[in-house]
Amino acid sequence: MVSKIKKVIIPVAGFGTRFLPATKAQPKEMLPIVDKPVIQYLVEEAVDSGIKEIIFVTGRGKRAIEDHFDHAGELEFFLTKKGKHGLAKEIRKISSLARFAFVRQKEPLGVGDALLQARHLIGDEPVAVLYGDDVVYSKIPCLKQLAVVFEKFNKPVFALERVPKEMVYKYGVIGGKKISSRTYEVEKIIEKPTIEEAPSNLSIVGKYILTPAVFDELAKVKYEPGKELFLTDAFERMLAKGENLYGYEFKGIRYDCGDKLGLLKAVVDFGLRHPEVKKGFREHLESIV
Repeated sequence: MVSKIKKVIIPVAGFGTRFLPATKAQPKEMLPIVDKPVIQYLVEEAVDSGIKEIIFVTGRGKRAIEDHFDHAGELEFFLTKKGKHGLAKEIRKISSLARFAFVRQKEPLGVGDALLQARHLIGDEPVAVLYGDDVVYSKIPCLKQLAVVFEKFNKPVFALERVPKEMVYKYGVIGGKKISSRTYEVEKIIEKPTIEEAPSNLSIVGKYILTPAVFDELAKVKYEPGKELFLTDAFERMLAKGENLYGYEFKGIRYDCGDKLGLLKAVVDFGLRHPEVKKGFREHLESIV
C-alpha cells in the first residue's frame, strides 16, 4: 500500500534542550529505549512500511546519527572474534536497513525550513515525514496506516491523536469532518491553541505523507526574523485555497520521546516487552511500586 511513497524525510537538526545536559555532546535522537536509539525505531517504521530511502536533515553535532547507520567493520570484526556472532549480525543489519542521505539545516528555523533543505532530493513525488520525537508501538506501522489513506485520496495526510483538553496548547490541533471511523477531512488547524481556541482535542502527531504542493506553499511563506517555519503554515495556506487535507487517528501507543516523562514511559513499556530483560525488569518494578 506504499507503492507511491519511496522516500521519507526525518528532521533531526534540533538542539534537544529538554534533555540537557545529556544532549550536550550527543543528539537526543540517539538516546536509548532499552538497547536501541530512538532514531532507529523511526527508521525501522519506515522500512517496515516499505520505504527504503531515508533522508536525514541534520545540524551541527549530529554526526553520531550518521555513524550509527554507517558500516562498522572494526566493531563487527571484534564481536565476531569474541564469538558474539548474533550481535555482529545485528550491528551489520543496521547499515543495510535502507539507503541513507544526509543534508544540513544551517540555522534552527523550524521543521518547515528543515524540510525545504531536502526538497531537491524529492522531486515531483509524495514523501513521508517522521519527526524524531514520536515513536509509536503498533501492530501495523503508523506510517503504513497513513499510506492506506493516502492511496485513497492522493492528498496530504497526517497522524492524529486525542489528547486531554488541558494539553492542547502543546500541539497543532485540527477541526474537521469525520468521513470514516478514523479518518477526518481537515477544515481548520490551529498551532498551539488555548483551550478556548482549540477546535477539538485531536492533535497532530509528527508523522505525515506530503505532496509536492506542501513544499510549494512552504517556499512561499514569508520569512519573519525570530519565527520558525512550521508545516502548519503551509497547511493553513492550502486550506485557504480550498485544497483537501486529511487526518487519520492511528491505532497504536504513541511515546513523546522529546520529553523526559515520555521517554521514561517508552523505556518502561519497551523494557517490559523486551525478551531479554522483561522478566527481571517486571520483578524490579513490582518490588518498588
